[in-house]
Amino acid sequence: MATYVSLLKYTQKGVESIKQVPARIEAARAAAKAVGAEIKQFYLVMGRYDVVVISEAPDDETAAKLALATGMQGNIQTETLRAFNEAEFRKIVAGLP
Repeated sequence: MATYVSLLKYTQKGVESIKQVPARIEAARAAAKAVGAEIKQFYLVMGRYDVVVISEAPDDETAAKLALATGMQGNIQTETLRAFNEAEFRKIVAGLP
């Protein structure tokens, strides 16, 4: 499966309901599992972003649907990056001219 790094920022609505985040994390895990994806790690961070989520999904379309569905709730803004592990990186580099 492909790996994704999602950078999340809480909206005002999200901050106002911050105590509900643990339940929302569990709901996100269930939604991911339902489409064959998995949230591997959740990190509260300090700085430009509020949360970093590491997840795996079978393809980019699935990852995009999950990000959009999560963002539709209005609690967060997301930026999702496709991450390539070392083996994938080596394969990409080996194919360069």
